[in-house]
Amino acid sequence: AISSLEKFCGKDALKDKSFLDIGCGSGLFSLAALKLGASSITSIDVDPNSVACTEKLKEKFGNPANWEVKQNSILDDETVAKLGKFDFVYSWGVLHHTGAMWKAIDNSMSLVKPNGYYYIAIYNKSDGFNIYPDYRFGNSYMWYLEKKFYCSLAPAFQKLIDYSVMGLLMFAYAITLQNPIKKIEDHISFRGMNWETDIKDWLGGYPYEYATVQEIFQYVQPKGFELINLISNNGLLNNEFLFKKKD
Repeated sequence: AISSLEKFCGKDALKDKSFLDIGCGSGLFSLAALKLGASSITSIDVDPNSVACTEKLKEKFGNPANWEVKQNSILDDETVAKLGKFDFVYSWGVLHHTGAMWKAIDNSMSLVKPNGYYYIAIYNKSDGFNIYPDYRFGNSYMWYLEKKFYCSLAPAFQKLIDYSVMGLLMFAYAITLQNPIKKIEDHISFRGMNWETDIKDWLGGYPYEYATVQEIFQYVQPKGFELINLISNNGLLNNEFLFKKKD
């Protein structure tokens, strides 16, 4: 988490800055911001389990007074208005799961101070039917339908799909001469979650929205932001954007 923030934003990008982590999840990037010298950290998530996990991580690292954890929704206008303004607003892979992505982007942009930074990651819009190196395939709309269907199923049927996909992936590893056991063991080092959780996260993950790089840029840039850095892909993964709000 620390190295990815430094690499994308710059070594001292968070030093002495107020940091807002929208959809903090486990709290790892809030912790990374703390270790990178942020003056204050505010972590918010709509999910009580994520809030509890972040609170536990905060306690593990000494309960720093400059780190606050809240259960909030970025779609709640009243809550957003009370949060204040921040030097650095961060939301990685979250806003497209709110069910109202463009409103979530609007609300999160409103929290950036002048000369502040806005770092978001949004699923890329893929129209073509392709097979990608991580074994994902198809296009964005196909996965929208799959996720909607998967999340409508009872947990037992979801499990059946989970194990079917696991079996297919292990077969794919084997026929491409990769060690399935090593592949599974190494998964957490580059994805931040274990193999089984990652599969379930991808099969589910609904609501699910997506946008092209151009769509995000054309939406954010006219509202007083300039693009500082970008990581884009032509597949189903996230495009990452670092904007700076003009004074």
